[in-house]
Amino acid sequence: MTCPLCATPNTPLVPTPVPGGPADASVDLCGICIDQHDSPTNPDHFRSLATTMWSEDPAVQVLAFRTLQKIDAPWADDLLGQLYLDDDTRAWAENVAADSQHKDANGVTLNTGDTVTLIKDLTVKGAGFTAKRGTAVRRISLVADNPAHIEGRVEGQRIVILTEFVKKS
Repeated sequence: MTCPLCATPNTPLVPTPVPGGPADASVDLCGICIDQHDSPTNPDHFRSLATTMWSEDPAVQVLAFRTLQKIDAPWADDLLGQLYLDDDTRAWAENVAADSQHKDANGVTLNTGDTVTLIKDLTVKGAGFTAKRGTAVRRISLVADNPAHIEGRVEGQRIVILTEFVKKS
């Protein structure tokens, strides 16, 4: 079978739920896509999203949108600008966890793709640097199973940030 996200042919596929939408929504993905979806370490694996993002399956469209948002490369930004999703599918793609709300330190709802500003110096464990207060974190991702966590890039590293230490820009 061919992976509907990366178009890798003849690979074993594993049913993977797509959170934030219909309860039974899932896509059969290859092991590489499953491993790298949350934190793409090899963005070139997803170059075929230029084709697969046009799938007629809304769950594949949602995964393509979310994956492109996590890739820090000009070609991914270009594809995001081209991707058309109907209103319901876009709401699903942007709302990773429909039953939980990610809120900043001021109680403002955060959405995937927002820009936030750090309101406190944060020591980044394992990376050896401190993210300074006032640092803008662009194109955040929401952690699906924890409304107190978001992900974003600071100094080229993808880190998890507590929502209590950010404000929406």
